[in-house]
Amino acid sequence: EPAYDSTVIGRRMRSMREALGWPQERVGVEIGIDESASRARISRYELGAHEPPVKTARLIARTLGVPLAYLYCEDDDVAALLLAVERLPQERRGPLLAQWRAQAAE
Repeated sequence: EPAYDSTVIGRRMRSMREALGWPQERVGVEIGIDESASRARISRYELGAHEPPVKTARLIARTLGVPLAYLYCEDDDVAALLLAVERLPQERRGPLLAQWRAQAAE
């Protein structure tokens, strides 16, 4: 099998899947891939052999409990912020965003 460089989306998919303790098959089945093909398809996405279409990436993100932007974010710090903001209650996001904007303007 050829060696592929893992893509950002592949690395992020794998890290979240492993954090959940899920096998590749589970992610595939959860997004509607036939069980017999799910492990191979998710493996190809994680290894960077194929990149999922945005529609599929959106399903993967929803299944893994992360925002879609997280899967594509190249900067690890920004990706961590995306996860943190996603997990905040909606009413806490606005004030935090205003604070961050004020700090960025300094």
